[in-house]
Amino acid sequence: MSAVRIGPYALHNGLILAPMAGVTDQPFRQLCKRLGAGLVVSEMVTSDMSLWNTRKSRMRMIHEGDPEPRSVQIAGGDAQMLADAARANVELGAQIIDINMGCPAKKVCNKAAGSALLKDEALVTEILQAVVAAVDVPVTLKIRTGWDRDNKNGLTVAKIAEQAGITALAVHGRTRADLYTGEAEYDTIAAIKQAVSIPVFANGDIVSPEKARYVLDATGADGLLVGRAAQGRPWIFREIDHFLRTGEKLPALELIEVERILLEHLAALHVFYGDVMGVRIARKHVGWYLATLPGAREFRAHFNRLEDTEAQCANVQGFFAERYKSLTGDGDEVAA
Repeated sequence: MSAVRIGPYALHNGLILAPMAGVTDQPFRQLCKRLGAGLVVSEMVTSDMSLWNTRKSRMRMIHEGDPEPRSVQIAGGDAQMLADAARANVELGAQIIDINMGCPAKKVCNKAAGSALLKDEALVTEILQAVVAAVDVPVTLKIRTGWDRDNKNGLTVAKIAEQAGITALAVHGRTRADLYTGEAEYDTIAAIKQAVSIPVFANGDIVSPEKARYVLDATGADGLLVGRAAQGRPWIFREIDHFLRTGEKLPALELIEVERILLEHLAALHVFYGDVMGVRIARKHVGWYLATLPGAREFRAHFNRLEDTEAQCANVQGFFAERYKSLTGDGDEVAA
């Protein structure tokens, strides 16, 4: 996988943290960037700026200390509102604007946004042209392969995007109707890659270094978006990057390293959100990190009742201390 450019920005690799609402906040973006991602994208922000003064929206905006180039994803169904939102985000520090036409969530699609837009190619054209004209930074687009399996118009939308001046395109290998079920298909992404000359990133079910290699080979894509597989495993970017460069797998992360990364993530969440919200948001992340370890389910039930940051950190340390004991007691190597 050669170096990829998005406008003036050269990414050190083509591995991108996919934007996920409620997950890809600043602490997680910083962690994934440090652990090998070539680009990280912020959580989806509504194009309705009248909603921006809520605490939730403010936390989703660009913040000082965000890894560069700073990419912000916006969503909506009105061309003028999206253009205004793009401009406002650039003023706030965004260096890349990403338009969401890939989210299948009912909450988004019922408002004729996200992947619902794929039904209306004229509106897609209007939106893309308006946003590209509104800002001087690269504009990227995230789509699905189509509305449903009988209406796979991803190829048409990709051509519209290229003509409108979109700088790069991410394609999730499912239709809107598929939601996140079944297996992603990559033939449509391969066809899109053949049909346009802008960088194309493949997305969907990239859960391991081997799968990353397979998807790149199957699609000819310039890079990959990794989403859910990075939850609780932000080092997946480092693993994929190493495998793609060398053909060899990195050894499994040692348990002590998992603990160190998790505690660092916890501390960053607590600082970013403050104690009350930080404690609440930390719960899901801890669940993801520990999901594959023995005793995780029982621990999680107890952990989710903890109400302060010190208790959370102390209990995580206690959980790992127990794992070390059970592993070293048998003379086994301490590895996850």
